[in-house]
Amino acid sequence: MQYVLIIHEVADYPAWKKVFDAAAKIRKEAGERSYQVLKYEHEPNKIVHFSAWTAIADAKRFFESPELVKIRAEAGVKSPDFIYLEQLESGIL
Repeated sequence: MQYVLIIHEVADYPAWKKVFDAAAKIRKEAGERSYQVLKYEHEPNKIVHFSAWTAIADAKRFFESPELVKIRAEAGVKSPDFIYLEQLESGIL
């Protein structure tokens, strides 16, 4: 499985979440298979989006598209960091 870890600060979490939820269909069509949204413990507007993708190339194409750049700006996202990851191993303890 391929994963993307995005760390970004948002201006307003509820406003960001509305835009994020509205983009669910286009994320799925682009290749996102599952996701988790997390926040920093003491920084409610510092958001982590961790998602599984069909392929890293699909994720890069999606996240680097002009459409997504525009959506991020509308959602109040500040300087996102994208980390593209390939799974080496998984397990349950």
